[in-house]
Amino acid sequence: QVQLVESGGGLVRPGGSLRLACAASRSIFNNYVMGWYHQAPGKQRELVAGFTSGGSTNYADSVKGRFTISRDNAKNTVYLQMNSLKAEDTAVYYCNAWSRLVNFWGQGTQVTVSS
Repeated sequence: QVQLVESGGGLVRPGGSLRLACAASRSIFNNYVMGWYHQAPGKQRELVAGFTSGGSTNYADSVKGRFTISRDNAKNTVYLQMNSLKAEDTAVYYCNAWSRLVNFWGQGTQVTVSS
């Protein structure tokens, strides 16, 4: 059964913005550390933005100052606000829920930045 569902991807011009959303089940949202990863063709999946187990945030150097991760506890949803998008941001973006035993992935949502 689906535990994480991403939405909000699409085609955007350089300099534009998108907001991704990851809707999680309550049990996953309350017991796992949430984050966003992306993967471009031929490249390894890598962390873009995430929460730490202590509740702070961290970002890949390439997106600092442009992307913001946030959460809405009432909706069991994690967001990724993506501003000033660049062509190199083009990738499939995945929501991740992590624990020391297992982790879960959403199906991914495509983000394409092109003029």
